[in-house]
Amino acid sequence: MIPPSVAPPTRRAPTLAASTLRVFDLSLGQMLWSRRSAFLAVLLGGPVLVAAALRLASISYGWGFRFRSQQVAGDAVFGMMIWLLYVRFIIPVLGVFYGTSLVADEVEDKTITYLFTRPMPRSAVLLGKFLAYLVCTLLLVLPSVMLVFFLVVPTGGGSIAETFPSLVVDLGMLAVGLTAYGAVFAMVGTYLKRPLVIGLAFALGWEPAALLIPGYLKQLTVAHYLQGLVTHEMPQDSPIAILLQVVREVPSVATSLTALSVIIVVTLWLAAWAVERREYVLEQ
Repeated sequence: MIPPSVAPPTRRAPTLAASTLRVFDLSLGQMLWSRRSAFLAVLLGGPVLVAAALRLASISYGWGFRFRSQQVAGDAVFGMMIWLLYVRFIIPVLGVFYGTSLVADEVEDKTITYLFTRPMPRSAVLLGKFLAYLVCTLLLVLPSVMLVFFLVVPTGGGSIAETFPSLVVDLGMLAVGLTAYGAVFAMVGTYLKRPLVIGLAFALGWEPAALLIPGYLKQLTVAHYLQGLVTHEMPQDSPIAILLQVVREVPSVATSLTALSVIIVVTLWLAAWAVERREYVLEQ
């Protein structure tokens, strides 16, 4: 008697979560050792050099930080550096350079079709590379912020122990900012052919201008909600404090977190939706 033929077991396609983790594992090393990361690591070294110069000047000349003959504590100077250098410049730039490249680089290198031929959801490519972007940028930002903190805060009578809880809040705020900007520019990168220029124009042109214009335009920016998470009080006579008074319609922490969560979820969903449905025709 001939036994009935047994159909070979069908191989199940990996889940979205498993595929995302696989792409994350493959992408993280590539991002960490890319030329883009080397350039941005140099960029993040800028605040450290500024902090080191301020510390050396303070030690050499025996004075703390002063503005208009008034003593300024080191934690206030650290807060100004967080707001001016990281929140308003470095975090948006990191989001633009990495977020817009998550899909655009694969299209430019003509490798997107190889990723899409694998038995996994297309959106896993975007989500896995997005997670790699978050880990990579956090690994770049964290050492820079920590070095600035330990160089600047002790100067001028500041206390590391008293200021450390605000450092933890700052790191959380910067992580939220990296997530929000990365999600927005990941969406831009999936819909536009040359997204880098538009991303830079949005982050460094549109957002600063919208914050200064009275009305509701500032609510269409990530920076408006991100500055609601900044907890540092600036010296009242400083240029930063004067600028903050101009844009001082700052939302509450709850409103900021809610709005940023909506921005992250919606833009990531739109980016994943576009990747799933778009036909990528590679130029020869």
